[in-house]
Amino acid sequence: MKYKHIFTPLDLGFTILKNRILMGSMHTGLEEEKNGVDKIAAYYAERAKGGVGLIVTGGISPNIQGWTAPFSARMSTEKHAIYHQKITEAVHKEGGKICMQILHAGRYGYHPFNVAPSKIKSPITPFKPFKLTKRGIKRTINDFVNSAELSKMAGYDGVEIMGSEGYLINQFIVKKTNKRNDDFGGEYENRIRLAIEIIRQIRESVGTNFIIIYRLSMLDLVESGSNWQEVVQLGKEIENAGATIINTGIGWHESRIPTIATSVPRAAFTWVTKKMKEELSIPLITSNRINMPETAEKILSEGDADIISMARPFLSDPEWVNKAKEEKDDEINTCIACNQACLDHVFQQKVASCLVNPRACHETELNYHPTKNKKKIAVVGAGPAGLSAATIAAQRGHFVTLFDANNEIGGQFNIAKQIPGKEEFYETLRYFKRQIEINQVNLKLNTKVSIENLKDLDFEEIIIATGIEPRSLKIDGINHSKVLSYIDILKHKKPVGKRVAVIGAGGIGFDVSEYLTHQGQVTSTNIDAWLKEWGIDKSLEARAGIENVKPEFEASPREVFMFKRSKGKFGSKLGKTTGWIHRANLKKKNVQFISEVSYSKIDDIGLHYIQNNETKILEVDNVVICAGQVPLKELYQPLLDLNKNVHVIGGADFASELDAKRAINQGARLAAEI
Repeated sequence: MKYKHIFTPLDLGFTILKNRILMGSMHTGLEEEKNGVDKIAAYYAERAKGGVGLIVTGGISPNIQGWTAPFSARMSTEKHAIYHQKITEAVHKEGGKICMQILHAGRYGYHPFNVAPSKIKSPITPFKPFKLTKRGIKRTINDFVNSAELSKMAGYDGVEIMGSEGYLINQFIVKKTNKRNDDFGGEYENRIRLAIEIIRQIRESVGTNFIIIYRLSMLDLVESGSNWQEVVQLGKEIENAGATIINTGIGWHESRIPTIATSVPRAAFTWVTKKMKEELSIPLITSNRINMPETAEKILSEGDADIISMARPFLSDPEWVNKAKEEKDDEINTCIACNQACLDHVFQQKVASCLVNPRACHETELNYHPTKNKKKIAVVGAGPAGLSAATIAAQRGHFVTLFDANNEIGGQFNIAKQIPGKEEFYETLRYFKRQIEINQVNLKLNTKVSIENLKDLDFEEIIIATGIEPRSLKIDGINHSKVLSYIDILKHKKPVGKRVAVIGAGGIGFDVSEYLTHQGQVTSTNIDAWLKEWGIDKSLEARAGIENVKPEFEASPREVFMFKRSKGKFGSKLGKTTGWIHRANLKKKNVQFISEVSYSKIDDIGLHYIQNNETKILEVDNVVICAGQVPLKELYQPLLDLNKNVHVIGGADFASELDAKRAINQGARLAAEI
């Protein structure tokens, strides 16, 4: 067997996990949907059927004070337990096991009832918390125990106690957020009392034959966080208190270091878990940016952990485990860690999904059933939208021909994959190439399609997915030799000078600036270089892994100046959970941000512009235009005039922002309906 460590069962004494893959906790928004239990049951059941050894639900609060947001999911009454029975029954029917995560948000609660060890406001939420009294602490412990008892009644195989990521338990542990001087504050032994009591009392209540996972913050990545000796001490206390397994938590939500974004190297933090394994005897779970079987197998074979936790990879492909077992790695729809449809949706109070798999969390409404009416379908354009539509339509049984004028599939993905930190896009293209083969899509590359081609061929449905072209600006000198488009740089590889003005502060402007300032400097595949770049001490001598550690990174090979007409934050439309990372990357490279300008002309000297009624000149070697795009859909109207059944999707439909999430979703939903 190729992945023998992944598929070695784990004996917990009273129960056996059939493999070493855990679907990690991730909130989806289905938890709060009215009558959403059927949807969430279908969502978890599909992952259980896909072969995962153990599932952990999204965070469920033990009481109202612990809500992440008003009316978020809670387990505190028998009515709640009965509601959850449909979820556990669906998972067990598919041969799976499932634990419920109990999460008390503490000061991270986005509501006015939140509580914390001390009255200190979180930097990422608007409400200052109430300080928990000693009676309130005891009541909170009782609520955790009650929640665990109810989860057992609901049919869960165990619970995970969220003790990391900066939530309530973590807030008690760290001096930064715990200024108490009673039995739950002051010395470290007092600050960890809450965590220990919760585990000890839950074990006493639920008995021995029930999984208790504790998510331990092994690397806080915030100032005044725990040092390594303290983390080890807590880990040993949690083991002694009755935990079955300890999970690895990395970073607080308020930390200014990325931990799960696509620019983070795969398995960037497993070394932390490996170090903890030297201290404990119970099984340890490792997590963060593990998305393919070879990575998981390597971690297990080298003894870094006993179990691999992945969350978002099960959004992108519920069949991940089965495909790994059958050694069909090339058929895995890999998580690219973009966060655009999962975390960004949840933070906007939307139901989560997945950029590369729109069915995620929509299993009851979006399905690709075999067609009863097989049709000849033409898809023009092999970018994200066209690939999605073509492969799903073919999967359903239609006869699909996919045309593209280029010599490779991918469209704008071929640009995105070149950006430092976005190398995972190669995996998406690999997946689509395999889907084209499996579903027998008739692929015709290097084929520029005309109306005459489509008119003469007997297609019953035509899908226009021809994408976009860069929008040209009306500036005097726009055709000067200094001027380049982002296509010139990323596709045609035209040379770029040492001083560059980038016009446009959207996603494309940021991508081009990252490319120009990191050219030849790749850290997303080099863990040690990446850790140094973000100031993380791998020796763990620094408190919380970061205190007094100076980041080390290579200077930019160019001077880059980013311009935009409007005022306000640069990259304001970037992802909610990843935009700050892109801004931080460019600031490290000393990119200059220049806003509220109008452009006068471009000439031999450089870029002439007006700011605050003052005329200015920036001497540059090149001016790169990244100021939007326009749809390419000249085929659409003529085909309509010929009374063809024609559809337009992706950038050809709407091009104000390059949006692969919308494009793939559009293609999938159209293909599901035809």
